[in-house]
Amino acid sequence: MEYIIDLQHVSRHFGPVAALRDVIIQLPPGRIGLLGPNGAGKSTLMKILLGLLPPSSGTGQVLQHELSNGRRGVNWELRRKIGFMPEADALVPGLRGVEYVVLAGELYGMPRGEAQRRAHEVLTYLELEDARYRNLEEYSTGMKQRLKLAQALVHDPPVLLLDEPTSGLDPAGRSAMLRLLRQLGKDFGKSVLLSTHLLGDVEQVCEQVVILFNGEIRGFGNVADLCARRQDRYRLQIQGDPKGLVADLRLEGVRIVHDNERGEIRVAVPDGWTTREFFVLAEQHGVVLRGLETDDESLEELFYRVVGR
Repeated sequence: MEYIIDLQHVSRHFGPVAALRDVIIQLPPGRIGLLGPNGAGKSTLMKILLGLLPPSSGTGQVLQHELSNGRRGVNWELRRKIGFMPEADALVPGLRGVEYVVLAGELYGMPRGEAQRRAHEVLTYLELEDARYRNLEEYSTGMKQRLKLAQALVHDPPVLLLDEPTSGLDPAGRSAMLRLLRQLGKDFGKSVLLSTHLLGDVEQVCEQVVILFNGEIRGFGNVADLCARRQDRYRLQIQGDPKGLVADLRLEGVRIVHDNERGEIRVAVPDGWTTREFFVLAEQHGVVLRGLETDDESLEELFYRVVGR
């Protein structure tokens, strides 16, 4: 299908508070980041997409199913096409890992035997094979996050809605989770809507980004296309002691944006500067210019630009 999500003028109010304001968005299949600070409306939007909340106004479709209007019951056909990983643990005390995933499969409408088979397959893929018979209370934070991903995958849905999937993880656990999500999209063809306030998560996993701020869509598109192309900024990689080169660059009117003092430098050059001058100065100071590339706007800079801060 052309779009997995198609929203037209969707708003949601809680009394006088507007959580979403006139959202218009069409999301094609792929790995998409839903990026915004806490309170931006990301969780409200997720609940509307799942049919847990009706919009106060507006219309739309998710996987060609109409949004809930609050009067119809649960759209089970739509639920079977979506895997949802909530931010909260939402675990059932007293169950073992495999029992929890089997239960999720049955709730998605799978026959028990098929749910059991798939639960073992998914837990093995997510490297929880040795922990499948442990009680949930014995799971670490990282294991709980993988278990929540397992229950979202057990029925093999084409679309995953993930709400802060790296919440509470240490750096190693976060990297492992992001690697799994990227593989699910690239190797298994899953469409992923990743809701997060962490720009690094979007950069590592997603092809496109939706920027949500104060309940409004502030930007949407391919990350590389949205980030501004800058002709006056460069990243340099220097082999050798760069101190003399950096001093001379300043004398030539070049602004040092960032210097990690290990030979990696970001600079802003004045009008009329040519890249050849980097090589001339490097030779004069006896260092080697090992890397030279344009320093386009980062996702973080894009975010703060579009939200006006």
